[in-house]
Formats: sequence, C-alpha cells, structure tokens
Amino acid sequence: MSTEPEQSFANHARMVPGFHYVTFALAFVYLLASIWGAVSARTAGAVVQLSGAVALMGVAWYTRAFPLKAQDRVIRLEEQLRLTRLLPDDLRARTEELSAKQLIAMRFASDAELPELARWVITERITDTKAIKARIRDWRPDYHRV
Repeated sequence: MSTEPEQSFANHARMVPGFHYVTFALAFVYLLASIWGAVSARTAGAVVQLSGAVALMGVAWYTRAFPLKAQDRVIRLEEQLRLTRLLPDDLRARTEELSAKQLIAMRFASDAELPELARWVITERITDTKAIKARIRDWRPDYHRV
C-alpha cells in the first residue's frame, strides 16, 4: 500500500517540489541572470556563462522528459494488453484507433468501466485527455509513476 493520498482526477499529477519548483526555479533564475550579464557585459566570459545556463536548462528539461517518454511507452503497451483482455470483440477490433495519449488517459479507469469509456472515446473521437480522465468514476490509481 502506498503512503500517498488516494488518487483522483483532482490530484493525480505528480509534482516533486525539490525538482519541479526548486531546481527549475534556480535554473531559470540563473538563466535570467546570465542573459542580463551577457547583455550588459558583452564579454566572451558572459556569453560562455549564458551558454552554460542554457545547457543547464536543457539538462533539467530532458532529465524529466526522457523518463516520461519511456513511461508513456510502457503505459501504452500495458493498456493495449488490458484492452485486449477486457473489451468485447466489436470494440477490440477498433483499439488501433486509439492514440497513445488516449490510452494513457484511460489507464486510470477501473476494469469494470474501461469498456464503456473506450467505446465513448472511440465512437465520439474524444481527444481531450482531461475530458477522458474527468469521465472516470472508479479511479484506478497509479502510484508507480516517474
């Protein structure tokens, strides 16, 4: 059992304060100070410092983006397997119509409500992931996220 609070649509996004707020804020402040320094000093050293600040922002960004992309691929595969197991034949044949973003949004639906949700997403061509998640009544938490 997780020590995290029970997940719902309202609180399912994962924020790590030390990373999302402190690290990004400090890197951004450093970038702004480096821009100011490069514009006002106009020296090679200031330009090198600015380059370092831009590189630091890139490292901070990609440190989050790369694991999320890998996680999304795993979730997509898990949900494709789950749909194969849970959907009726008529709907199972249409799972190829679902995008990765739709599959990722539907992962929070319980097994019992997934067929109905998938039918709605496919037939109505719903692409708004917030709308998909908001429609889930029996939330299936995911505590193993990056």
